[in-house]
Amino acid sequence: MSALDTRAATTIEATDAAGGGRRSRRSPAGPEDGLIPGARRSTYWLYLVPGLALLAVIVVVPLVWNVYLTFTEYRGIRPPEWIGLENWVELMGDRVFWTSFGNSIAMILAMVIVPTLLGLLLAAMLFDLIGRKFGGKLASFLRATYYLPQILPAVIAAIVIGWILRPQNGALNQVLEAIGLGDLAHNWLGSPDTALPSLMVIMVWVQLGYPIVIFMAALQRVDPELYEAAELDGANWFQRFRAITLGMIRPEIFVVTLTCTIAALKVFGPVYALTGGGPGTSTIVPAYYAYSEFFQSQQVGYGATIATALTVVIAAVSVLFILAQHRMEKKEAER
Repeated sequence: MSALDTRAATTIEATDAAGGGRRSRRSPAGPEDGLIPGARRSTYWLYLVPGLALLAVIVVVPLVWNVYLTFTEYRGIRPPEWIGLENWVELMGDRVFWTSFGNSIAMILAMVIVPTLLGLLLAAMLFDLIGRKFGGKLASFLRATYYLPQILPAVIAAIVIGWILRPQNGALNQVLEAIGLGDLAHNWLGSPDTALPSLMVIMVWVQLGYPIVIFMAALQRVDPELYEAAELDGANWFQRFRAITLGMIRPEIFVVTLTCTIAALKVFGPVYALTGGGPGTSTIVPAYYAYSEFFQSQQVGYGATIATALTVVIAAVSVLFILAQHRMEKKEAER
């Protein structure tokens, strides 16, 4: 090593020692360095204050107040009267409450299982068959057609469906009579034996577009060469769907299943607009039951108990879904 190199090395070591190992001007900033010159880390919390304030006012405070009301008898006029666990004891033996949760299982079938399975098949067909053979414009048009019920207001959709299922001069009964099947004409939403199945069919129609849009968006990141290679190897459409599509969009399947399950558990608008929970309690769901106790029976404390129980169920289902997804991702990472 030359004398110049030795002197340069000595100078660098002395500078590092004197500066306490300071970074050079071009070295990357560490976690203690602010992105904004002169700003301290504590100042970033100020940007979270508006969001936290809105969260507290809109979510946390009403939630705490609602939980408090579950231990009271309250009709909305006089101050709440503390009654302890009486509302919860009554809820555990309430036949209508358990009927409403039984109907929620039917809503999960209509809003989660059937739309997710049909959405998977239709999205794969639109992307892998129609999109490749007839072009992306036709696939996009069909996707928008399936999604149309999602953007319709619930009241508008209820008016249209009510006109179709009207018992006297509804479109469905008129069509049945026109084709010689008048014996099948029925009061679809007014009969206890057909009200819930009719509502389930309506919810499948309403919910189907959401998984199709999500799954088609997920398929955009799948390399088309995978499908082409599988097709060259002799794989048919179903084999490509099972081996490629399902594996690539599994995270989106979890998201759709979770969000649709939450929507099914707290469904309210279609039930309110179409059946009002009737006839009897054949289509009542927890959200509508809580509403009826709040505003029709003026049993605010008991309505708050129903709403709190529904919140606990939704939170538990969400946690179970997330844990299942993490466990499956961990197993895949270990392979």
